[in-house]
Amino acid sequence: MVITDYLERNARLYGSESALVEINPSEERDKAQTWWDFNLIESASPDTPYRRELTWKDFDRRANRFANLLLSRGLKKGTKVAILLMNCIEWLPIYFGILKAGCLAVPMNFRYAADEIKYCLELADVQVLIFGPEFVSRMDAIQDSLPGVKMFYVGDHGPHYTEDCMSLMGFCSSSAPPVALSEEDDAAIYFSSGTTGFPKAILHNHKALICSCKAEQAHHGQTREDVFLCIPPLYHTGAKMHWFGSLLSGSKAVLLRGVKPEWILRSVTEEKCTIVWLLVPWAQDLLDAIDSGRIDLSRYRLEQWRLMHIGAQPVPPSLIHRWMKVFPHHQYDTNYGLSESIGPGCVHLGVENMHKVGAIGKAGFGWQTAIVDEHGAPVAKGDVGELIVKGDGVMKCYYKNPDASADVLRGGWLYTGDMAKEDEDGFIYLVDRKKDVVISGGENLYPVQIEDFLRGYDKIKDVAVIGMPHPRLGEIAAAIIEIKEGMDCTEEEINAFCQELPRYKRPRKIIFASVPRNATGKIEKPALRQKYCHGRLVEAQITG
Repeated sequence: MVITDYLERNARLYGSESALVEINPSEERDKAQTWWDFNLIESASPDTPYRRELTWKDFDRRANRFANLLLSRGLKKGTKVAILLMNCIEWLPIYFGILKAGCLAVPMNFRYAADEIKYCLELADVQVLIFGPEFVSRMDAIQDSLPGVKMFYVGDHGPHYTEDCMSLMGFCSSSAPPVALSEEDDAAIYFSSGTTGFPKAILHNHKALICSCKAEQAHHGQTREDVFLCIPPLYHTGAKMHWFGSLLSGSKAVLLRGVKPEWILRSVTEEKCTIVWLLVPWAQDLLDAIDSGRIDLSRYRLEQWRLMHIGAQPVPPSLIHRWMKVFPHHQYDTNYGLSESIGPGCVHLGVENMHKVGAIGKAGFGWQTAIVDEHGAPVAKGDVGELIVKGDGVMKCYYKNPDASADVLRGGWLYTGDMAKEDEDGFIYLVDRKKDVVISGGENLYPVQIEDFLRGYDKIKDVAVIGMPHPRLGEIAAAIIEIKEGMDCTEEEINAFCQELPRYKRPRKIIFASVPRNATGKIEKPALRQKYCHGRLVEAQITG
């Protein structure tokens, strides 16, 4: 079985039921119609956010039409087809159409600059690109340098170098194309987040997609009555693989284009959402809005909301304890994963393990884990080592990069580059990225531990700890601290709060500034190092 079989099953069994809803609160109701709006349902009320809906039957038919369009252009099995779109109701039918044609889907980060788009298209040997109006200026700048890439446009009045999907789709069959697929066939190329360097291309087969699909439903128990609110970008494995639980259960998912706390709660209320996956900054913003009185929870219907889960970055335990005080009826879960391990779920906490908040959990459904030293030997419980994982969701390789592949794939195990430890009950705690460890005066400092401590100070909204060069100690821990809106804070306050930390763990440099995060919520530490450390030694004042 391959992942497209589930879509076809849902179309047969639940064809007239809702599969996808797109809500775009920032759009006006007279927004220009897109390429397949002819069957989409809009909200009747003029003061309701812009809403479009797609049934399982139409989802499958549109995927078939797109697959047949690709085949009509001479594409063969194994051709790479890139998607450069904002989250929208067209995104997933395009993705499944690519797979149905036997091609490889290549989702692209919508934050990429023009040169990064060009780099990734060339790295992945992409022959076809589908993009939308938000990317026209970036594509204008590079399209002449991509003569081998055919371009389709999603929207009205596309650039002259693109083909209009609306007119072409009308000539294509809505029947499934006669392309045989197996679990071992290549399915998709994803790109690493780039938090430790320029993106690498990650190759997965259909077996990996199935692995993610089954793990997600095993972890969160989606049924046909559930409604999943999806906010993170679909180009990333995290959002899409969590949505796979909806695919497996045949249940509705809501794509919310926006992260304002009011929009999240309104969508949960109006669409009767039961499962919401948040990133750390969004959960913090929502709680801050409630604490400040800007949001009145009594205005919303939230009793059906059963599960809030977070992933994609280390989760501060203080945030979850704070969340459970506001939403005591919620189940909470966290999943750990990498794009190299087909997204979330290779390590999983489980809703039954709230007493272990702070841990990332144990091996997920169908996965094995180990924590090893620099020689690959298991470390003792409680000792820090590198987390490695094994399962059907491990990537085949870094595409066209055998050296990098050999560095992380050894004996069927994926070496994650994350430092972790295991407690006496077998629960794994993430310590830090191997490359983020700060070595100060011969001591290993793990930034995540310092960040978690600092987030316990009630004036701090977000924090990132990095290593700064130092002439005597080699490196010192520097804390970039973002203060909550409307509050004032001094370096003296932070230093006083840090007296509870062991002396060697206290940050030696305090910087009050915003903390940049990428679209999946990860702190952009390379950008911080470039801004605060590049090209100079920092003469830090040793505090305390």
